[in-house]
Amino acid sequence: MYLIDQSAKKPLCIQLYAQIKKDIIENYKVGEKIPSIRKICSSYNLSKNTVEKAYSQLVVEGYVDSIPRSGYIVTDMLYNEQEIKQVNYIEEDRKEEILYDFFPARLSKDSFPLKQWKRTFTKVIDDSIDFGMYQNGQGEIGLREQISSYLINSRAVKCNCNQIVICNGFADAMGLLAKLLNDTCKSFAIESPGYHIARKVFTSHNFEIKDIPITKNGIDLKLLKESKSKLVYITPSHQYPIGVLMPISNRLKLLDWAQENDAYIIEDDYDSELNYINRPIPSLQGLDKNDRVIYFGTFSKSLSPAIRVGYMVLPTNILDKFKNSYLSRASRVCITTQKVLEKFIEDGYWDRHLRKIRTLNKKKHELMKKLLKEKLKNTMKIESQGAGLAIIINPKIGLDWEKLELLAKKEKIKLYYANERTENKWQGIMMGFGGLKKEEIEAAINIFSKIWFKSIIS
Repeated sequence: MYLIDQSAKKPLCIQLYAQIKKDIIENYKVGEKIPSIRKICSSYNLSKNTVEKAYSQLVVEGYVDSIPRSGYIVTDMLYNEQEIKQVNYIEEDRKEEILYDFFPARLSKDSFPLKQWKRTFTKVIDDSIDFGMYQNGQGEIGLREQISSYLINSRAVKCNCNQIVICNGFADAMGLLAKLLNDTCKSFAIESPGYHIARKVFTSHNFEIKDIPITKNGIDLKLLKESKSKLVYITPSHQYPIGVLMPISNRLKLLDWAQENDAYIIEDDYDSELNYINRPIPSLQGLDKNDRVIYFGTFSKSLSPAIRVGYMVLPTNILDKFKNSYLSRASRVCITTQKVLEKFIEDGYWDRHLRKIRTLNKKKHELMKKLLKEKLKNTMKIESQGAGLAIIINPKIGLDWEKLELLAKKEKIKLYYANERTENKWQGIMMGFGGLKKEEIEAAINIFSKIWFKSIIS
């Protein structure tokens, strides 16, 4: 029995969504049906539109799947700890009643190809899937074949499907790799400033962290050599968060370092699919002749962070280590998600979606950059732009950061700061545009510019 307060300020669709979500987590099993929209409308005297909004949110967040002529079925995605944290995060945002959210790694809800995804889902959910068997720990062979073909053609990655391991997002892949390398590598070199999740994962596995500064050409190779580390994490295509591109000459030097020192390079091909200015340099892994690069990719930035699908391309000896360990015994992503994504790519939907999402976000990127320059003029500088889902800026004048944050909360806009994601090693305001509709960007920047000038220290 759900408690719906018709007189409460919180919208009825959000009340219903929250209570069904709680009910699913606590009481439902994977594959069970939740009540139909018609039944909920009748039982609680709610409009069809209200119930459809609540159910739509549950579908987008991965709690249920909508199956034609069958209703809404509980999926197994909700049992993933990272997914639950993401849902909790979204719940916090709703409580804050945010008007415009500048989250730097979010896609707008309407950018997800829901019709094609539903159509693909109905094609693959049949008796060809053996739900009575444990699945391949590397991931479904069909999906790995599709990813391999895509990487060869789009990023010049040298791989076959047998080298790919499907993981439940970036953190899961990094955690798996840390376990595989724990007995051979004692330290972990990382760009500084660099991606906080990578640092946290390897810190949790007791690696000694070696911070290597970033230069205009990427990671400082001289200091990397001096660190004596045999494992380094880099984002060469669009460095996080500064945005510099590692040129070919430095990539070749880095590969030489790995070969000479019996070391490994973790290449996180960050934002390579969402480059709005130049065609990205081919992957570092594609230049590697000595099996020294571990390649990371994900569908989070270009398709959906909610489906939680990432992957690694492993060198042969690390792959052998994986296959001989207990880690290879269970699949890390649910079978239905893998099968739908495989067919989605095979039927050409992925290529079409990628072209569409790249064009859409390029327009958002250009609009936000134009508005930031027009509204803030010479009071700010752009630190990073040209790829991904955010533009990073910093003030060129004195700014009261605490006042900026207080005013942002008052105006119901959500800001994000690079120091929170770089262990306080670098500051910048991460102006995410991916989660905003194009028509919302001007209004959002208008509010931001007003609180920006109110926060300037005179």
